[in-house]
Amino acid sequence: MRVLLTGGAGFIGQHVLRELLARGHGVRVLDSLRPDVHHAKPWAPPDGTELVTADVRDARAIDSALAGCEAVIHLAAKVGLGVDVSDLPDYASSNDAGTAELLAAMARAGVGRLTLASSMVVYGEGVGHCRMHGAVTPSPRAEAALAAGQFEPPCPQCGAPLGTALVNESAPLDPRNAYASSKVAQEYYASNWARTTGGSVAAMRYHNVYGPGMPRDTPYAGVAAIFTSALRRGEAPKVFEDGGQRRDFVHVRDVAAATVLACETHCAGVRAFNLGSGTPRTVGDMARALAMALSGPTPVVTGHYRLGDVRHITADSSRLRNELGWAPRCDFADGMAELARAGA
Repeated sequence: MRVLLTGGAGFIGQHVLRELLARGHGVRVLDSLRPDVHHAKPWAPPDGTELVTADVRDARAIDSALAGCEAVIHLAAKVGLGVDVSDLPDYASSNDAGTAELLAAMARAGVGRLTLASSMVVYGEGVGHCRMHGAVTPSPRAEAALAAGQFEPPCPQCGAPLGTALVNESAPLDPRNAYASSKVAQEYYASNWARTTGGSVAAMRYHNVYGPGMPRDTPYAGVAAIFTSALRRGEAPKVFEDGGQRRDFVHVRDVAAATVLACETHCAGVRAFNLGSGTPRTVGDMARALAMALSGPTPVVTGHYRLGDVRHITADSSRLRNELGWAPRCDFADGMAELARAGA
């Protein structure tokens, strides 16, 4: 199959590219190589892979890049939470308008298969468990509560702290920052396109992706990259809140394998898939694992917070396992050790 891979020069994109090539697909990469992501580092695709250096908002470039393609994997996006409201226009332009341009071009070209990189952030705080009221959507965390060290989101009905629960794909969408809002918009645009054209969409809701090639010391760096960078400087990783934030850390090779599998097998209708390891860990767990792997100083819990961060978000990935036959292969401890060694 001939696949157009947007964002193929990025962290996840390069792993998806390798997986596509390993499975015998032809690939054309479209990437803007924007300097705030790539820091002007040169990148060349593997032999036999064409690179189109263009922005996904460039309709003419997309029309050309889609020629001869049968499917699209759309990874190109501005990531990170967004610092303040001044970031909103860039997220809306890069992610929302960019996806709309891509979908319009796919309709013109008659390309009907889309695998979309979405995110677990579309769920906001996800689902919590109240002893009195059962499964509920957590209330937003107030800044005054965070400043007082009250990190657990409250029950919207009684105000009691909530227990954690896995989130499945039927949970309400509740984006709480600029990036999350743009990901929800991408999913809605893709659904609109599919209904109109008869195309198929696999929306891959990635959880916390880590692994070799992660960007470091940039606004796009994940928490694992930030911790690793600190440890390599001989500094203790600084863990926000109390370190008890639960996440699902999933290795980038597992993400790439699932993404390519969805591209190959999902060819009818619109379907969202949570993509996580299935084993929740805390941010503190990750900091300690990396510190141990690098023989570095013990992590420091700072109590600091970022308004807009969610406390807990962990996925039920059984739909992906059951419907597409995918399973993660990378063990957490092994993955952390590999990440610690990378670039050492």
